[in-house]
Amino acid sequence: MRILADSGILLRLFEPGDPRTDAVLRTVATLESQGHQLVTAAQNIAEFWNVCTRPASARGGFGLSLAVAEQRLQRVERGFTLLPELATTYAIWRNLIVAHAVLGKQVHDARLAALMLSHGVTHLVTLNARDFTRYPGLTAIDPATP
Repeated sequence: MRILADSGILLRLFEPGDPRTDAVLRTVATLESQGHQLVTAAQNIAEFWNVCTRPASARGGFGLSLAVAEQRLQRVERGFTLLPELATTYAIWRNLIVAHAVLGKQVHDARLAALMLSHGVTHLVTLNARDFTRYPGLTAIDPATP
């Protein structure tokens, strides 16, 4: 089964000081050992790059150099298949935002949900499982939940 990894998962793969990193690493290893294919989205890659290169003085920024951010991104690209945006993704997204009254920054999660639905991906691993409960047919895996 294909399982989408959210940007928070991608970021925690490289942050040993983060209290969620161990759970993320265990979950990713378990999913891979069970034969699941981990995938991600261009949106997650953009969010990953944003956080990696955002100044450490800014909220949530890692303040990494371009070279270090690039190394991390290459590792993500080797470990996760990038799902392309399909022609059907926009129409699905459009329906989701209206049907579920999606507002503000929640549109980003709706875009991921639409991408997943357009590819027939039903599961995602995320640190924000609650953000996806509104979308029928999607199952969120939270590494912090045993």
